[in-house]
Amino acid sequence: IQLVESGGSSVQAGDSLRLSCAASGRTFTNFGLGWFRQAPGKEREFVAAITWNLGTPTYRDSLKGRFAISRDKANNMVYLQMNNLKPEDTAVYYCAAARGGSLNDRTARFWGQGTQVTVSS
Repeated sequence: IQLVESGGSSVQAGDSLRLSCAASGRTFTNFGLGWFRQAPGKEREFVAAITWNLGTPTYRDSLKGRFAISRDKANNMVYLQMNNLKPEDTAVYYCAAARGGSLNDRTARFWGQGTQVTVSS
């Protein structure tokens, strides 16, 4: 399985950004895919996930309403739309995947290389 992120950039507070994850290497039926992030000096944390089959999303509580995850089954893509970005959103964002449909800290098994998002005040 390969996960390749793109879309990271340096932006201003209040801007929006969309991250993309291109997934390949197999079909993702019964998988969960999503995003984690790691800020400098902090542990990696869950951001959002989506079930491949039904497209059911889950979010980190503090990000609900600002971030939205989606997937394109036809093109094996996962997206993270980030709105009203804040300096504390600055981090490397990683695409991840898990078998079984539920992606979280314990189940993530496949990782991309990450894409940098920097938000300036």
